[in-house]
Amino acid sequence: CVVSVTNVPPPHTTIRPGFPVPVNTNNPGVRKAARFGVYRYNNSSNDLFLFKESQINKAMVQVVRGLKYFLHVEIKRTMCEKRDHCSLDSCHFQRKRSLQRMLRCYFEVWITPWTHKVHIPVAHCH
Repeated sequence: CVVSVTNVPPPHTTIRPGFPVPVNTNNPGVRKAARFGVYRYNNSSNDLFLFKESQINKAMVQVVRGLKYFLHVEIKRTMCEKRDHCSLDSCHFQRKRSLQRMLRCYFEVWITPWTHKVHIPVAHCH
């Protein structure tokens, strides 16, 4: 799966380099960063199914040679099997109760749009 980094919008024009500041969880850059965290989780999990973000509970961003996002995200198991799917957009959450699973995750996602790079130093889910 290839995900474009180029169209990640800056979260806010008044943010200065330095400390992390809160940012709206519906911000397109936040949502894209959360998806990167989910891809990282899916790549490292042994689960048969893909997970997808269901809710972003808290988001902060820091301007540091790009944008570093600090995210608290809930992710849920989808009906898409790993081997069959690439795009999470078309994946629906599990309906079968016995297969439903929700995890709480903390992601740090560092995006440098001009180098087209995403680095995810932290991805903890439980």
